[in-house]
Amino acid sequence: EPSVPAPAPAPEPAPAERRPASKQRAKRRARGSARFAGMIDDADTGATPDVDPTGAPVMPAPAATPGRRNPRGARFAGAGAAAKSATPVRVALDDDARHDTIDTVRTLVRLRGEGRTGEAHALLVEASQWPAARFPLLAAELHRAGLGADWATLLWEAASLPADRLVAAADALVAAGRATDGEQILRQGMARPAQEVGEAVLRLAEKGSRREVRALLDAYVRVRTPEEAARSVAADPQRLVPLLLEAARGASEDRYWDLVHALRVAGHSA
Repeated sequence: EPSVPAPAPAPEPAPAERRPASKQRAKRRARGSARFAGMIDDADTGATPDVDPTGAPVMPAPAATPGRRNPRGARFAGAGAAAKSATPVRVALDDDARHDTIDTVRTLVRLRGEGRTGEAHALLVEASQWPAARFPLLAAELHRAGLGADWATLLWEAASLPADRLVAAADALVAAGRATDGEQILRQGMARPAQEVGEAVLRLAEKGSRREVRALLDAYVRVRTPEEAARSVAADPQRLVPLLLEAARGASEDRYWDLVHALRVAGHSA
C-alpha cells in the first residue's frame, strides 16, 4: 500500500514575551484642597509591585522607559535598597507632662472666652515648641475643648521646628493614630527655603538618622516642584542628589524623571 505522509506538526505559539500585555496607566487626580495645590495623588496610579517568591525584601524596580536609563555607578550605590521606615512607637507621658498639657488647654479656653486672642496665640506658639510626645494629648484635649482651630494654628507654628524635631512630632502623631496631622505638619514644614532643607538633610545624615532623612525627603518631593527640589542639593550635590532621587523614585516614576530633568537643567549629574 502507498504510505500516507504524517501530518505536519502544528506551529508553536509565539513566546509570551512577544505578546506584551497592554498596560493602561490610570489617570491621576489632583488633590482638591488649596493646601495641596499642584500635588498629585500617587496612590491613584494603580501600580502593583511584584512579590519575590523567596520572601526576601526587594524594592520594586520602575518600569523601563524608552530612551531613559536607570541610574548606575558608585554614587547611586544602595539607592532603593534602604529598609522601609520603622513604624513610629508612641511614647508614654509622665504625670507632670499630662497635667501641664491639660492645664494649658484650660488656660486657652479661658483666654478665648475672655477675648484675649493675643495671649492665646502666644501660648500656642509656646506649646508648639514642646517635646513631640506631648503633641497627641494636646491635639486630643484641644479638640475636646472645641478648639480645633487652635490645633491647626499650633501645627502651622510647629512646622518651623528644626528638621529632626519636626519629624519627631510627625512620628508622635502617626503613632497616636493621627496620621493626617503627621502628614500635614511635615508638608507644612517643607515650606522652608530649599537650601535650608538640603542643609537639614545633611545634618540628619551625618548623625546617621536615615529614617528621618527619608521621612523629610518623602514629604519634600511631593510638596515642592522638581525645580525647587533641585535647588536643595546646592550644599552638597554629591551626597544630596542620590538621596533626593531615591525619595522621588519612591513617590512615583513620573516624579523621579521630572526631578532627573530638573537636576540636569540645574547642571547636576543625575
